[in-house]
Amino acid sequence: MADNQGPEGNYDPAGSTQMFRAFVDEGPQGRRQPTAPAATSGGPRIGLIIGVVVAVAIVAAVAWLALG
Repeated sequence: MADNQGPEGNYDPAGSTQMFRAFVDEGPQGRRQPTAPAATSGGPRIGLIIGVVVAVAIVAAVAWLALG
């Protein structure tokens, strides 16, 4: 079982270690895509903020009903 353990250059039958190292060594500069306009990058952030506000409102309503 010790034949395929550790990163000391041992053989990895699945090749996952080598693929992971290639992915990590590639870094973000190798996978850059054209940048999107600023309006589209704000979309998910707005959705997250709205989701958090809704969750807080639901928790507040449940607490109000439980204590009231």
